[in-house]
Amino acid sequence: MKQLFFLWAFLVFTAVGFAEDITGDWNGTLQANGVELRLVLHISQDADGNWKATLDSVDQGTNGIPVSSAKLNNSTLSLDVPAVQGTYEGKVNPEASEISGTWTQGMPLELNFHRGGIAAKPAPKPARPSDIDGDWQGTLDTGMGKLRLLLHIVNTQAGLTATMDSVDQKATGLPVTTITRTGRSLKLEMKTIGGAYDGTLSKDLSALDGTWTQGGKSLPLAFERVKSASELAPLPRPQNPVKP
Repeated sequence: MKQLFFLWAFLVFTAVGFAEDITGDWNGTLQANGVELRLVLHISQDADGNWKATLDSVDQGTNGIPVSSAKLNNSTLSLDVPAVQGTYEGKVNPEASEISGTWTQGMPLELNFHRGGIAAKPAPKPARPSDIDGDWQGTLDTGMGKLRLLLHIVNTQAGLTATMDSVDQKATGLPVTTITRTGRSLKLEMKTIGGAYDGTLSKDLSALDGTWTQGGKSLPLAFERVKSASELAPLPRPQNPVKP
């Protein structure tokens, strides 16, 4: 099973020599299975004239993803990203203001970059905390391993908001697109990873029991409230026996 929170549409790009200066920041948007991923490409050049780059996947909260190799022939930029088993090929225009091309990862997807970074979305204004504000921890058993999760819920003037961390995948701040509470029912949607959660709060609001759905598969997932993220329990390891 693929890692839960990484769609592995985390794309990483670099650039190579070109007649025009292509150093700086570039932005693009990838459309995949109804999911929109905003990307920021950072290009620099080392002392030997080699191009280097990293990519930020804004909506997935992932920054600094590296590239293995890049080539430029007749204004065609070719990139190899073995970490995600993907490749990119794009045409740099004469003004070096746009790169038009295709990202291939199982299937080809159009991906064009333009000069400049993506403007940050204004943060919602805080409001009086709700009775479920705070940190919630859970563990998802995928059948091939367990993933520790942290759910952060914050009330704002626009309503409840949330982000999620996949601790063992080192993915933090994954945005929850929508969070809906109806009585003791709590529903989450995470469009950037194609996931959803449907849970029920306990009467004392200390636990959340429900189902995680992603990629056509559904798995049980329970959360319990913690005072802080530092309370997240470590996964049990065979080499760390617990005394009776």
